[in-house]
Amino acid sequence: MANGLKMAVKHAITELLERGWSHRRIARELGVHRETVARYARLGKSKPAISTPGSDPPPPPSCGRKSYCESVADLIRSKLDQGLEGRRIFQDLRIETDFAGSYSSVKRYVRRLGSTMPLPFRRIECPPGEEAQVDFGRGPWVIEDGRRRRTHVFRITLSHSRKGYGEAIYRETTDGFIRCLENAFRHFGGVPAVLVLDNLKAAVTNADWFDPDLNPKIVSFARHYGIAILPTRPASPREKGKIESGIKYVKNNALKGRVFSSLAELNRFLLYWETTIADTRIHGTTKKQVRSVFEEVERSTLRTLPPDPFPLFEEVRRSVHRDGHVEVARSYYSVPPEYLGRTVWVRYDSRLVRIYNDRFEQIAAHARTAPGRFRTDRRHIADAKISAVERGAEYLLAKACRIGPEAEGWARAMMAERGIEGIRVLQGFVSLARKHSAAAINQASRTALDAGLFRLRSLRLLCERAVDIETVSFIESHPIIRPLSDYQELLPFEPDERR
Repeated sequence: MANGLKMAVKHAITELLERGWSHRRIARELGVHRETVARYARLGKSKPAISTPGSDPPPPPSCGRKSYCESVADLIRSKLDQGLEGRRIFQDLRIETDFAGSYSSVKRYVRRLGSTMPLPFRRIECPPGEEAQVDFGRGPWVIEDGRRRRTHVFRITLSHSRKGYGEAIYRETTDGFIRCLENAFRHFGGVPAVLVLDNLKAAVTNADWFDPDLNPKIVSFARHYGIAILPTRPASPREKGKIESGIKYVKNNALKGRVFSSLAELNRFLLYWETTIADTRIHGTTKKQVRSVFEEVERSTLRTLPPDPFPLFEEVRRSVHRDGHVEVARSYYSVPPEYLGRTVWVRYDSRLVRIYNDRFEQIAAHARTAPGRFRTDRRHIADAKISAVERGAEYLLAKACRIGPEAEGWARAMMAERGIEGIRVLQGFVSLARKHSAAAINQASRTALDAGLFRLRSLRLLCERAVDIETVSFIESHPIIRPLSDYQELLPFEPDERR
């Protein structure tokens, strides 16, 4: 590339210098060296004086070498004040004046004039209890045990009274953000209706002005407190100007030039500064004391705090193991058997573990247990997988009762005699009904109970003997059996004869 600049670049440098741009900004935008910009400034194209608030506006920029628009600048300004667009202004200029320029020159002039005459900001005031604005700012250093750590300062401001609350944390996590909000609500003694916040990563997963995606935990937090969360437009800090000013106020008035030995010391100082300095000041916009406006007007309009704080939870996705349990923080919790092999959502905190299906319907809930331990709900075990021993002695005694009263009597006496080990004996006793009849078992039970026999082996033998006795019966007619009258002839006397 040659040493000389192109005419377009030279012209751009001249134009930007006339508009009041700094040498650094011009060099960055045009890709040239700052010394080059300074050289053109020394050639007579120095920057114009910067206007102060309340002074006359700077003259409009030239719209080209011929400057057709300069002669009708006042007329163009008046038509812009009326809300007319460039095409309409061009048409009026051609009709009302002897304007000889083109529509493109008017369009460029209007565009450049708009950049030097920004519209005033619209200040929006909120009714009491309606809105609070939230943001984070860089906090001071904390030097603890020789370790130097940077902090982040959470700040919330009630939009009506400008009552604020600040708290310092080390990391801008979702849990930390929620705890700061809860501490602020307790400090205010109530909850505002709307929470306006920047697109914090701790709260917003996908920034979108029309339909932002919020962190699921933040959604649950908002539902718990009955509050609406409205993220601002991305890269638009002016939409939450009250908290932007509040962050600057805390940094410059309370924390600038200070170093703390612990996070607790920093937060104690912030609370002291809030009550003694920030609350007692006369606000520059409202011209009233912050504390008096809050106490007299806004406090009573805040919504009531819920009875319990928001339960912080972790949320993970888990697969159900072959044993019907999911692993959460190195512990194991059961789910219904129909979810075997499927994926579920788990939310857990310090006390409870809640398990949800894909439709976020709760399917199980357990108390937290120690790592390596199992929590199993008996309703989550299929009937075919529950043994009689697991069901307990009462279940087995009920089955023995259905065999008969003698069987129930022996079963209860055996349990009283043998204790816990009798549960397995009782299971074997109930299984005798698969092989023997109820009558045989009851007869054997009566015999065993009379003899004080409480071994299952003895009862099995008694049941088998009862079966043998049942099978031996006397028959009255058979081909080889002769009637008794045949034997009377062999007797030497009559049956009724007496000797």
